[in-house]
Amino acid sequence: MKKLFIDLEICSKCEKCSAACGYFYHPQNNGISSLREYATFVTICRHCEDAPCVSSCYHNALERAEDGHIKRYKMRCTSCKSCSLACPFGIVMEDFIPYLDSKCDYCTGLSGKLPKCVVSCPQKAIEVKEIQEKPQENIYFIGEHLAVHTTRWAKDDPQPKRK
Repeated sequence: MKKLFIDLEICSKCEKCSAACGYFYHPQNNGISSLREYATFVTICRHCEDAPCVSSCYHNALERAEDGHIKRYKMRCTSCKSCSLACPFGIVMEDFIPYLDSKCDYCTGLSGKLPKCVVSCPQKAIEVKEIQEKPQENIYFIGEHLAVHTTRWAKDDPQPKRK
């Protein structure tokens, strides 16, 4: 099955895909931005054990899901940016926390044409293609329609092996 594939390592955040995103239901909706936010939280977030971003949110908009990932409830979020200030690794970026809830519909009404975000991406960081999930190559499936390439954080072994 073909998936929308976003390569977060190639993406320069030039926002050309965001400008081209033509989500039908709301003129200011930016579906590709919501996908990039979701992909960042799932694949790049360090998922700290104490999660200062979660405890800093006064509106309970962030929580740790059962799978261990940090999830943002956009209808609760007031875009106060307290989570951004609390993140010790700088992963929760202020521009990733818009107040308006955006959703991507994967351009379902285009009847075979490529989504506008794919066509407009100058770095070719967004594609629609057949792809296999390959964790060893940092390619992960997120849901039914999205695949992401990124570098996941790995914990260092605190105890070096003795010779």
